[in-house]
Amino acid sequence: MKAVRVHAYHADPTIDDIPEPTIQGPLDVIIKIGGAGVCRTDLHIINGDWAEAQNPELPYVIGHENAGWVHEVGSGVTNVAVGDTVILHPQPSCGLCLACRRGRDMQCEAAFFPGLSNNDGGMAEYLRTTARACIKLDPTTNPADVAALADAGITAYHAVRKAAGGLFPGTTAVVQGAGGLGHIGIQSLAAITSARIIVVDRNPDALALAKQLGADETVLADGNQVEAVKDLTNGLGGDVVFDFVAEQGAELDAWQMTAPAGSQYILGYGGEFKAPTLDFVGGEKNVIGNIVGTYSDLSELMVLAQAGKVTLHTKQYPLDAALDALHDLDAGRVRGRAILVP
Repeated sequence: MKAVRVHAYHADPTIDDIPEPTIQGPLDVIIKIGGAGVCRTDLHIINGDWAEAQNPELPYVIGHENAGWVHEVGSGVTNVAVGDTVILHPQPSCGLCLACRRGRDMQCEAAFFPGLSNNDGGMAEYLRTTARACIKLDPTTNPADVAALADAGITAYHAVRKAAGGLFPGTTAVVQGAGGLGHIGIQSLAAITSARIIVVDRNPDALALAKQLGADETVLADGNQVEAVKDLTNGLGGDVVFDFVAEQGAELDAWQMTAPAGSQYILGYGGEFKAPTLDFVGGEKNVIGNIVGTYSDLSELMVLAQAGKVTLHTKQYPLDAALDALHDLDAGRVRGRAILVP
């Protein structure tokens, strides 16, 4: 099969012919990929940013946002069958450790992460995962239309889900960054909260899309965005600020946009957060990290997606054009999400 593999960091991946994956255990599932999302994390992987944390053996196949059709199942698989349309939770989990028992499967002690850890991902024609990662979809669903919800989607939804209890009528949510994750966050906020939604981005086209997706107000990030957000919130800032950028100073802007007793959710990465401790004490403000969501988060998100309440804005590329997709993403030429289709 054809697959996109990283051979060395700080260098473009290559499209190689490699053997198809095989069943290795009773709960294994082989997926025929119908769509693989191209994520900014893939750019970080290629840059070597995850090398120390995950230590994968090179070369390996990237791609952690995957959907497709069940191609083969292990002897113990009962929840899906050959031919089913599925989206895959990006990190298969064991179901037995305390983290899994508590519903925190992203902290599973025995988890692996295809496309990120030492396991081949889905920028390929086939992928090996496990039964615990599979969520069955309506058979009419096109996997390429939903694949990026497997990571970008649940990352955004997970943060909104955690914050939703405090986003009642009369509150304000600020979304900084209306790109691949942010545009899903906007729709999730509109679907499950009653908050007023303010979106900040440096790209006017992204702000126009945000308006279509449910933003009540938009702010151009032109250097005066903090003041603009405060002007829209009676000088206070947002009750919750979702920072989908979190680099090049945006993480500090988000802090300044957060109201007293409010919370800043950090979803992007690459920057460095620093604030005076008096701001925490005097303002009673919170900073909350956010990793990819749980299996339950993805299941809930797919209910919203199949009801038409959350949609992905995508640009599709054939698998052979994977480098074009990665370069376009790096250059900011992708509105929404790039999807590889084998």
